[in-house]
Amino acid sequence: MSQDNPDKAAGSTEPDETTAGGSPVPEEATAAAAADATATPSEPIAAPDEDVVVEELDSYVVPAGTVVVTGPSLVARLGAEAFGTFALVLVGLGIALYSTVSGLGGTLGVALGFGIAVLAGIIAVGHVSGGHFNPAVTLGAAIGGRTAWKDVLPYWLAQLVGGILAAAILFITIPSTLPGLLAQGGDASSKSFFSSVSNGYAEHSPLAVASQGQVEFSLVIALLVEIVVTAVFVGIILGATDRRSANVQAPFAIGLALSVLILVAIPVTNASLNPARSTASAIFSDSWALSQLWLFWVAPLVGAALAGLIYRAFAAEPVEDNLLEEDDAYVTTDDVLVVTER
Repeated sequence: MSQDNPDKAAGSTEPDETTAGGSPVPEEATAAAAADATATPSEPIAAPDEDVVVEELDSYVVPAGTVVVTGPSLVARLGAEAFGTFALVLVGLGIALYSTVSGLGGTLGVALGFGIAVLAGIIAVGHVSGGHFNPAVTLGAAIGGRTAWKDVLPYWLAQLVGGILAAAILFITIPSTLPGLLAQGGDASSKSFFSSVSNGYAEHSPLAVASQGQVEFSLVIALLVEIVVTAVFVGIILGATDRRSANVQAPFAIGLALSVLILVAIPVTNASLNPARSTASAIFSDSWALSQLWLFWVAPLVGAALAGLIYRAFAAEPVEDNLLEEDDAYVTTDDVLVVTER
């Protein structure tokens, strides 16, 4: 039986230093271990105040080199994008489709329908996926450094699925007798009826149809209008959702912006600003809608790219906003928080 430690016998509160096998540890080793413990504390780094936030997520302060998986999964985010786009297309196209029959809404009702739908969608699932519901918004967010590039194509696919499903439901619910009642010596098919909500230019722009061809907007004008209104829309989204802004009001800013921009573009192109919305309506319309669909992909994506580039060049969030302490750098994505030493 080993003898008691003299320090312990004297009433010292320090524990008896032994090896795993119970043998006494030399004083030199004990001193070295104490020095190491002082240099590298084993306790976790203290968490900062609750108001410190990284990428709108709860703060995590962990040892360097740790990867913390946070936020919704990709499947959850894609589901949110599909749902939000479904709601947007169902409400917007549904109001537009029957506004001529019901006498309710008109142009203002259609614009407000789209705006309120995107507002509600962002409030409902924006915290899950970011609330894009639009391939142009996803591209602009990626260029602006706000969305990971690996998520762009999956988001586009989810948005197309949601939009097409909503348009399919609207198409199959068109009463068989309605197109004939509305036709004036022309095609009385459901496709021709659905064509009224599709995007078009030249002879297929809404003003050209209403004026029986007396007023038309050319391809160049349609391209320019769609680029400009989409660039403004995506620019508002990037600014309103910036961490430095009062982004609790962002859904209202985005919804109202969409409504007024649609009012600008409706006479020219029937207001796309959203390739998923244009694709959804074109699939169930006459062949001309599909032949002109390319413009309603190119123009919104170009406008969104311009907005993303301008935001990144002149208004992007400073890198310092992503740093919590002088000794730790936080590199974040939508799903992963990586803590590394600088």
